[in-house]
Amino acid sequence: MVGRVKLFISVKGLVGLFGLLLWSGAHAQNPNSLPACLPEKQGVPSAAILSFVDRLEQEVDAVHSFMILRHGKRIAQGWWTPFEETTPHLMHSLSKSFTSTAVGLAIGEGKLSLDDPVISFFPHDTPADPSWQLKAMRIRDLITMTTGHRKEPRLFDKKSDWVKAFLDSEIEFKPGTHFQYNSAATYMLSAILQSVTGERVVDYLEKRLFQPLEIKKPEWDLSPEGVTTGGWGLRITTEDIAKLGQLYLQKGVWHGNRILSEAWVQEATSRQTSTGSNPENDWDQGYGFQFWRCRYNCYRGDGAFGQFCIVIPEHETVVAITSGTNDMGAVMKAVWELLLPAMALEPVEPHSPTVQALALKLKDLKLPPVNGKSRSSVSKGLLQQKFQVLKNEAGVHSVSFDLHGDDHRITVNMEHGIETLHLGNQKYVRSEMKQDLPYTQNMSRKIGASGGWVKPDEYHVTVYLTETPASIFYRFQFKDHRMTWTSELRHSLFGPRELPILRGE
Repeated sequence: MVGRVKLFISVKGLVGLFGLLLWSGAHAQNPNSLPACLPEKQGVPSAAILSFVDRLEQEVDAVHSFMILRHGKRIAQGWWTPFEETTPHLMHSLSKSFTSTAVGLAIGEGKLSLDDPVISFFPHDTPADPSWQLKAMRIRDLITMTTGHRKEPRLFDKKSDWVKAFLDSEIEFKPGTHFQYNSAATYMLSAILQSVTGERVVDYLEKRLFQPLEIKKPEWDLSPEGVTTGGWGLRITTEDIAKLGQLYLQKGVWHGNRILSEAWVQEATSRQTSTGSNPENDWDQGYGFQFWRCRYNCYRGDGAFGQFCIVIPEHETVVAITSGTNDMGAVMKAVWELLLPAMALEPVEPHSPTVQALALKLKDLKLPPVNGKSRSSVSKGLLQQKFQVLKNEAGVHSVSFDLHGDDHRITVNMEHGIETLHLGNQKYVRSEMKQDLPYTQNMSRKIGASGGWVKPDEYHVTVYLTETPASIFYRFQFKDHRMTWTSELRHSLFGPRELPILRGE
């Protein structure tokens, strides 16, 4: 089932008995690995989860999915249309926690140690006269982001030799003494792992992590040298996020089999370095081995625009979230203020109307579509028109419109091919692009799109790139046989938010 959660509720009697809540969605990859359970049976009232979901919808733009585990059971989950359960989602820096896990596995196999010097793995890329700071840098400094850099080395600026670019970068502080968030350092961990194992990190983790946890081998971006990027670029599902959190919550054990050493889990999720002193700020609680410490004695892996794996050890809870928001703190605040206080030590009595209200809510989760009409005074006239677009960097030659009925389409002729954008009116239509739409190059093929006439001569489009946190907003204005096309890319690390205007006649 796509884009929603199917619920079955059976409440036997009305007093003293628990209802049975079975989540099917598109079905978990293996429902037995994370069995479903009524939240009340695990000590969490449905009312608290309902308030949590309402808060996310009211205050965060936009959460794409969530899954809550308690005592190893799935007590709630949901995907906001056009996002769906089975489509992997770009993790951004939540990828780092998986790279850290690979380091822990390699240490357990005796392939390296936290105190190994970084330059010992790259004799041919090390500068002829390395600084004392570079000589002193260890794997421990990479994994705790205390490499000594004042600014993160910009590897993306280099077309090749990312390792050499890192080793050539200026290091101003003694390694181990200064925290600086540093995705390049995580890339170096990936490069080290590949050098000692002979495998890319994504391949190294396949038999050691992904297969035992029943995670389908994911896609993970590569550097120009063919090294897994490590600090970003991993694509996994919401359930996969939850499974990593559950593995760490269980101190490295999965279904009775030890995957990671307990000592590694303890070190990785403990405060290894200071990140600030504000007790009310979740980014000031310290940093472990590619995991952040949180308030309330919790820890998390996170990624840009709201990708979360939050572990709450004292309550045996994992919260996995994907989203596209600039306010990541608001997502965590909803967990702390609405979920955390509601977690009881014992089962709680289910309130049948609230259980059913939650079921209905999660069955129909959807992001707000464009609020516009299906036709306008100019829409019929557009059917016979093709707009030739003035020369532009997006490579668009022409565009034509069919926006006068129930099924809307915009056809764009570009340098690399023709793409037809299918749009739902007052809803989202899912499709898969054959070509990239303007300003979405190499981001996502799967999309969900909605459109509508907000004025007689103005048409709005929202496109969610559903394999990523990103979305793009298009505004088309029509006047005197001319078209003006403005674009805004949201929640993406690529390019400016406001993009060049396209004009056509």
